[in-house]
Amino acid sequence: MQHCYAAMVREVRLVRNFTDLRITYGVEMVRLLAISGSLRQASSNSILLRATERLCPEGISVAHYEGIGELPHFNPDLLEDPPEAVIELCSIIGQADGLLFSCPEYARGIPGSFKNMLDWLVSNEEFPGKPVALFNASPRASHAQAALRLVLETMSARIIEEASITVNLLSNRSSAESIATDPVMGPLIGTALGAFKRRLKNQSL
Repeated sequence: MQHCYAAMVREVRLVRNFTDLRITYGVEMVRLLAISGSLRQASSNSILLRATERLCPEGISVAHYEGIGELPHFNPDLLEDPPEAVIELCSIIGQADGLLFSCPEYARGIPGSFKNMLDWLVSNEEFPGKPVALFNASPRASHAQAALRLVLETMSARIIEEASITVNLLSNRSSAESIATDPVMGPLIGTALGAFKRRLKNQSL
């Protein structure tokens, strides 16, 4: 039986966090935090990340951070005494073993709300070296992917190439379930998650 558990992280202080997911039924869990770069309720990026819950290998837990829209505009003057939403973001990022990002493309770039979240993390001591996998929901989003990679490299994130994938959900009204059971996308996602888990396990040895 697979031990794959998902927590929806809206407010860290109110919802089960990664500390609760470290050991589950005697299995030491690798804790991944999935973050969609879209605020749309029916976002293909968010749906793609939801599919990971159904496909993650044994020993992986996936939580979803959905507070991007609640973050204040980045202001360096607030870094000394950051808002509560920023403190919670930094806390959950720090607890994650790895990050899953799925970011759409707007006007050939990264959506403002997602970039705003990254701006708050620039000075975060937990972020440099953090393993990141990029799940791209559209082959056309090449400009956003290039821009995102540049930002993440500047922030000293560690992009795990073998765990980063592109699927074609453009004009596709897929559900998380249909993606997970798709004969092409399902195995691709499962393989990427397995590769991510192996890299995280190897770095902890």
